[in-house]
Amino acid sequence: MIHMGFSGAVAFVLVRVFKIVTPVKMTFEIYATCVVPISAFFASSLWFGNTAYLHISVAFIQMLKALMPVATFLMAVLCGTDKARCDVFSNMLLVSVGVVISSYGEIHFNIVGTVYQVTGIFAEALRLVLTQVLLQKKGLTLNPITSLYYIAPCSFVFLFVPWYLLEQPVMEVSQIQFNFWIFFSNAVCALALNFSIFLVIGRTGAVTIRVAGVLKDWILIALSTVIFPESTITGLNIIGYAIALCGVVMYNYIKVKDVRASQLPVESIPDRISKDWKFEKKSSDIYVPDNIGDNEGSSGGNGSASDMNIDEEAPLISSSRLSHIGRTQLTNHAIGK
Repeated sequence: MIHMGFSGAVAFVLVRVFKIVTPVKMTFEIYATCVVPISAFFASSLWFGNTAYLHISVAFIQMLKALMPVATFLMAVLCGTDKARCDVFSNMLLVSVGVVISSYGEIHFNIVGTVYQVTGIFAEALRLVLTQVLLQKKGLTLNPITSLYYIAPCSFVFLFVPWYLLEQPVMEVSQIQFNFWIFFSNAVCALALNFSIFLVIGRTGAVTIRVAGVLKDWILIALSTVIFPESTITGLNIIGYAIALCGVVMYNYIKVKDVRASQLPVESIPDRISKDWKFEKKSSDIYVPDNIGDNEGSSGGNGSASDMNIDEEAPLISSSRLSHIGRTQLTNHAIGK
């Protein structure tokens, strides 16, 4: 809650006071149908995920986070943004088996903490899918600052409710040692994390953030075993997480291959139109209008290959229009216009 309040305040100062970026045109309808649901699931993922730290170890939490591709795929299929595929389903099954094995090998297994963490993972997955569905349909383009400007205050409100109802009544002021610099530096780190995620995705891509996420998980698991004595890792933990990690890597490979496959038709359109143009031009070389004499027709056919002017933007025009242009220019040239 402090993180969201601090991030929202900084974003407000950057947008309204220093005017570093211009806010997008946000109507009440768009805010109610886009920002509020996304903020609600974002707050849910934060609350459930942070509550899990009270019950299970840091290392085990990072292992459970391998379920993130599974949750995202299931939510995408349910929301209609992705299709159920056998290859992706087999990878999801492999990840799930690995997480189950890793959970079975956990020494300090706690069902409550596991439920909290898995619920937070599915809430985060639903937030990602809703961001894709709602914002793309509305045509909104949000940069890191404007995203925090709209989402962070709303998430602060959603996080304030469970704090006020569930946590605040059992908090005793005498037991709280509030250190301003600890909370301030922690909030700055959270703000820097939010900015860095958006900047890395914008500068590199989602694949890079996935690879970096895998490396981050390994570092966190290793550091947690050193810093926190209760984060004991067994051999079954490592085997299960390794199996889940193989599924995650295969899933990322499939997604990269799908992105490249979807880009190929777009890149091949100019080549395909160029081939259609050459084919139509060859067929036009032997095309002789009925009202043209044999000599004029032959001269027109010979001159079409060398004298015809081809527009540099021709690949942007449809092939049928190119065919009409080719025949029209050939006919006009043969007539002598």
